[in-house]
Order: sequence, then C-alpha cells, then structure tokens
Amino acid sequence: MRPLSIIYTTHNEIDIIERSLATVAGWSDDLVVVDSFSTDGTAELLAGRPDVILRQRAYQGPAEQKNWAIERARHEWILLLDADELVTPALRQEIDALLAAAELPYDAYWIGRDNHFMGKRIYHSGWAGDKVVRFFHRDRARYDGKQVHEEIVTEGLRVGWLRGRLEHYTFKSLEHFLDKTRRYARWSAQDYAARTPRVGFYHLLVKPVYRFCKHYLLQGGFRDGREGLMISAVLAWGVFLRYAYLLTGRR
Repeated sequence: MRPLSIIYTTHNEIDIIERSLATVAGWSDDLVVVDSFSTDGTAELLAGRPDVILRQRAYQGPAEQKNWAIERARHEWILLLDADELVTPALRQEIDALLAAAELPYDAYWIGRDNHFMGKRIYHSGWAGDKVVRFFHRDRARYDGKQVHEEIVTEGLRVGWLRGRLEHYTFKSLEHFLDKTRRYARWSAQDYAARTPRVGFYHLLVKPVYRFCKHYLLQGGFRDGREGLMISAVLAWGVFLRYAYLLTGRR
C-alpha cells in the first residue's frame, strides 16, 4: 500500500482538533500540523502527541500556508484537512482502497462535506452540495492565491469523486460565526479589489439582499429552521462587510 501524508493547518483549534485527529489515528507516519502560533493551547497539546509532527510558522494566507506544507510532504499522496473536519470510516476505507490499488486513475479527488452549525446538521441553506478537493497527488496539485475559500487549482488535472464524506463542524456558536464572517469579509475585500473599481449602492444593498434571498429562499434555508435563518442573514451581512471594507479601505 502506498504511504499517505496527512496535513493540517491550524490556529486556535483547541476545541475540535483532538476529535479530528482521532479519525485519522494510526493512519500515517507523516501527520503534520502547521500551526500559526496558536494562543489557546493548541500548539502545546500537539507538541505532547508523539504521532504529530508540529511545525509553527507565521501565517501569510490560507493558500500560501497550505502550499508550503504540501511542498514538504514526505509522501506523494496527501490528505489535507482542516481541524473542524472529521474523516468518516467510509471515507478512510475508500482512500485505503485507492492507496492499495495498482494505479490511481485521477490526480485529485473531490470529497463531499456534511456541514453542522451550532450542533445541528444543515441540509439546505446552500450548504448541501458542499465539496472540497482534499485528497491529491503532492506533485500535481496546488492551491490558488485566494484569501477566502481557497481551492486546489483543478485546471489540467484529472479529478475524480470519492463517495465517502467529511463531517464539517465549521462554526461552534453564533459568535464564532460572526467573528469568522467578519475576518473573511476583510480578506475577501482583497480578493475583490481588482475586479471592483467602484463600490456603490448595488454592492452595499442589492448584493447582500440577493445573497440572503438566495440562501434562505432559493436554497431552502427556511427548511433548516432558525439555524437556516441565521446562516442566510450572517452570510448576507458578510457580503455587505466585504464591500464596506473595500470602500473604506480606498479612502
């Protein structure tokens, strides 16, 4: 069987990292966590684990941090995870089967994610079709340069699908959701700066309203109850903040 490298990038993940690590226990001799100087005890916890290779590095951006780790992976095939993602037994078995095969037919693989918010599984609200490329060949895949929602560049790659899924516990609380949305909006403003020469009424009102309607009505957020309403409203607020940061940053 081919060996597997597992990579995490972390910052202040003390609440969830052990749950995620438990789902990959005993799977790899190259389990690397690149931590951007956590202050909540995450680094100390990881330093005490003999199965984890801890590397601390200043954070310059999500894609840059992940690409740095990918280039240093010991093995050709990589599973890259966030601390709030849990590998299901079915996904682990499927990856093992691929690693044991004579040849892998693809360079990278999409993996679907089941999202949870405030302890509840979210079936709608635009999160139902969530997917990420997280299992890939080290020498063929790299992340794009986005500050928010960075993705593996799939152009020119053979990309397949895995049936197994990740359990994604993305927001622990409403406060956590708000903090993360504010941070993402600030970073997203950098991504949108070049393609938004002027911020106006359309960006500050029409786009946020449309985003709310999209998640809550078109994508069935109302079917997720109060959690769906909060998701839709906060994501719309994030769109407003993106352009507000972009507007004020140009003054």
